[in-house]
Amino acid sequence: MLGQSITRNSVLLSLFAVVTTVLIAGTYLLTRDTIAEARRQAEQRALLEIVPDERHDNNMLDDTLTARAGEDLLGLRRDKAIYLAREAGKTVAVILPVTAPDGYSGAIDMIVGVNRDGSVAGVRVLNHRETPGLGDKVELAKSDWILGFEGRSLGNPAPKDWAVKKDGGVFDQFTGATITPRAVVAATRRALQYAEARHDSLFAAGDTSPAAPNAPSGAQ
Repeated sequence: MLGQSITRNSVLLSLFAVVTTVLIAGTYLLTRDTIAEARRQAEQRALLEIVPDERHDNNMLDDTLTARAGEDLLGLRRDKAIYLAREAGKTVAVILPVTAPDGYSGAIDMIVGVNRDGSVAGVRVLNHRETPGLGDKVELAKSDWILGFEGRSLGNPAPKDWAVKKDGGVFDQFTGATITPRAVVAATRRALQYAEARHDSLFAAGDTSPAAPNAPSGAQ
């Protein structure tokens, strides 16, 4: 009887596992399109915070280049999209993915908008594990600190001043938290260096105006 009981319980557990798997798979199939669309809309909102509608007339989500994993300046762990903002066929800004590997609690994933003239259009932190109430002030929802990058460039401030004030730079740090803003400042500067080094390919690639030169289809 003990053997029969064990066998019966094993069969019931197996059936339960099969039913659970089917339910989970079914739920995923039914909701994956909804989840993908919600993710796309959230991504679009983040892009529009950096380059608003009045500055471009294309759909940035569908107008992209590829930033390759392993690129030193961007610090990416996998390939990601570079978004192009165009007006009347001319690329006015690019939005670069960049990862700061040296946050206090790990990597910080960001996007950095760079205008055609090399100035910062905007910076947003997309994902992090920084300490609530301290390092999480890099989020716009928690403080306006991230807005301090707008209009900055590799020449404004001078290279030696691209640091937090504790390190002799011009950017504020947070009370009790220096590592997080230090990482974001450094990552933003690297994104600007990436855009400067690849300016022609980045901005010509999305330029469809009549006078535009031929350009590569992706960033290298």
